[in-house]
Amino acid sequence: MDRIYCVEDDESIRELVLYALHSSGFETRGFEDGESFFEALDQQLPSLVLLDIMLPGEDGLSILRRLRENGRTARIPVIMVTAKTSEYDKVTGLDTGADDYIAKPFGVMELVSRIRAVLRRTRTDTPAGVLTLGPITVDPARRTVTVSGQPVTLTYKEFELLSFLMRNEGLVLTRERLMETVWGFDFEGESRTVDMHIKSLRQKLGSCSEMIQTVRGVGYKIVQLPRQEEGRS
Repeated sequence: MDRIYCVEDDESIRELVLYALHSSGFETRGFEDGESFFEALDQQLPSLVLLDIMLPGEDGLSILRRLRENGRTARIPVIMVTAKTSEYDKVTGLDTGADDYIAKPFGVMELVSRIRAVLRRTRTDTPAGVLTLGPITVDPARRTVTVSGQPVTLTYKEFELLSFLMRNEGLVLTRERLMETVWGFDFEGESRTVDMHIKSLRQKLGSCSEMIQTVRGVGYKIVQLPRQEEGRS
């Protein structure tokens, strides 16, 4: 049985969510703040976390960063649950490593549907293995990237984007497919978000930036350049 942890400081909302999820066949636990949540993680890991942004003490985005920076919890799916609805808040949560985003007020049926969709998607992820393409090496287990042996620091979503491109070397991936796979769902402004992350990723890859190629009107692909072209900016 899937175990869902809900981090929500509003007791009425937390109890409603826990009741609805329990009725839908999930094992559930609720927490009013990050401190109690992390104490529970030391004992048992959940299948998925519902995480509010506005919390007393440590906020949800900070909690999410801690989850993604810890190898033990980095792969736990997280759905952000918040009253904030601006595109900035959505992008911030997703870039930090959220797998989905749902805004209050929300319907219980929609919440359950999103949870099941995220669980299905994360269970069918390609098994982690070291990916190498030319000078680029990606280690999904350690979440490290090197270019010509030198470490490169990427954000959570930049890492996922590069990994997905490398798993599909030579294939043209549409913006829509990248958005669906890396960010998990569609939201307004998705084309700009993908393009912005590709631009940032290219900058960080430096001499290997040209390996990520734009297919005009379609999307992007990653290819290994002829040896004489490697190292050109």
